[in-house]
Amino acid sequence: MAKCEICGKSKVFSIQVSHSHRRSNRDYKPNLRSVKANVDGSPKKIMVCSRCLRSGLVERV
Repeated sequence: MAKCEICGKSKVFSIQVSHSHRRSNRDYKPNLRSVKANVDGSPKKIMVCSRCLRSGLVERV
């Protein structure tokens, strides 16, 4: 599933409105990266959003 394992950010649903005002459902997915990080002292691959990476919430291996 598209979900950050640090902050829990996940997919958000909305309605896309065209120029002629026809409405259709769409979803916004978070910007996730697969990163090798230290989890409980051992290296593990986790899915992390770019904001958590940028703010330093993840300790990379």
